[in-house]
Amino acid sequence: MNAKATSSRSAAAAPKRPARPRAGQSHEIRIIGGLWKRTKLKVADKPGLRPTPDRVRETVFNWLGQDMTGLRCLDAFAGTGALGFEAASRGAKDVLIIEQDGALIEQLKKTHAQLEANAVHVQRGDGVAAIRQAAPGSLDVIFIDSPFDAPLFEPALGACARALAPEGWVYLESPTAYTDETLSAVGLSVHRHLKAGAVHAHLLKHTAA
Repeated sequence: MNAKATSSRSAAAAPKRPARPRAGQSHEIRIIGGLWKRTKLKVADKPGLRPTPDRVRETVFNWLGQDMTGLRCLDAFAGTGALGFEAASRGAKDVLIIEQDGALIEQLKKTHAQLEANAVHVQRGDGVAAIRQAAPGSLDVIFIDSPFDAPLFEPALGACARALAPEGWVYLESPTAYTDETLSAVGLSVHRHLKAGAVHAHLLKHTAA
């Protein structure tokens, strides 16, 4: 019997290693910068929950200028709260975090207590309604990262121009790319855009700006 045949038989007889499970969604998020830099926060085990990836979040806050001291922010579809807590970590003076899901609200409240995040207000409610109810020009940054399979992007964007300060920004995370043409009806335009996997990240501003 030649060496090749022996090797093949040995390989066939060797017990197979169990398949390595695919890495699932992380159950922690990491704050990228600011007061709570590198702090790890627990994420509720919720099907379909999709935290903004660290690399994308880092890019977004580079776009926003790193230091958010004094800014007023709304995280309209908070989920994990990664965007809202990151903004507070970087100095935002007022961050309203909105989420509808009860289990996620409980986790957000735990994170709020863990960080002693006095500038952050966690509220159960409708993200679109929260944008509509904001006083005109009262928000410097609005984060829109709604569930990709929910028809919330258009109504949320439609409410932003009124609530947004003249030099304010909208961060939009979506499964498709938005353009100036598609945003013209809501008075917004694209300032920055990147694609990371299935995610399109946009920084939007008032068209007039």
